[in-house]
Amino acid sequence: MFVDSDFFVRFWGVRGSIPCPGPDTAIYGGNTPCVEIRCGSRVLIFDAGTGIRRLANTLSADNVRNVDLFLTHTHLDHINGFPMFNFLFDDQHHLKIWAGKREGWSPIKDVFEKFMAPPVWPLSIEDLGAKIIFSDFEIGQVITLTPGIIIRTVNLNHPQGAVGYRVEFSGKSICYVTDTEHFKGRRDPNILKLIERADIVIYDASFTDDEYPNYVGWGHSTWQEGVRLCAAASARRLVVFHHLPGRSDSELAVIDSSVGSLLPGSVVAREDMVLTP
Repeated sequence: MFVDSDFFVRFWGVRGSIPCPGPDTAIYGGNTPCVEIRCGSRVLIFDAGTGIRRLANTLSADNVRNVDLFLTHTHLDHINGFPMFNFLFDDQHHLKIWAGKREGWSPIKDVFEKFMAPPVWPLSIEDLGAKIIFSDFEIGQVITLTPGIIIRTVNLNHPQGAVGYRVEFSGKSICYVTDTEHFKGRRDPNILKLIERADIVIYDASFTDDEYPNYVGWGHSTWQEGVRLCAAASARRLVVFHHLPGRSDSELAVIDSSVGSLLPGSVVAREDMVLTP
């Protein structure tokens, strides 16, 4: 797919918790989280849900050999596509995996070594052809990939924790803020600071405001809270993300219409969608 921009985001998986293929999810998609952000020739991937399998085909077609993978956290739906990421099977490829440090938790390399090991999976990390580098960073750290690519990080409110990201390139910004629960009666200051005047904010909107009281403590938010956050932070565009497995295309279409009317230009994420800041 040709994109006439050197900075864009493409959605490969938009669903939370578990893959849910079928006729009720065919339009918006049933793959778990995976988002690609291109900064010129640099390819950044956010989360390795089942959507990452198809992304590998695009990387191959574009002859991409170096990729950075940023993880929000390692709950299963955010890494369950990793073993089938064909990019890993070529010894000419390089992958750097970034993950936020958590007190009392194993380094990210240990997590993947346990995840990809018999009897859960027949291939280990050592069996893969690509050169893989694991990088654990302090949450809150500003990461400079190159002089022109800045990545800001914040802690999110989620069981066992998660990381929110802001990618700045060419004077524009895209934020990836998923698996976070808002606070009653106030906006999350970490998120407000991260998304301030952002061009695109991808936000965890698993629930609606009406549904949320039944799921307090689950670590997820609502699309209406996403609108409120963007308005408070003067962010330009909201992308509703991390849809419930049982959320049908028809239900998402209603949310799509509502969010666009409340915050013009805002949309519900769907697979294969490409947005430019």
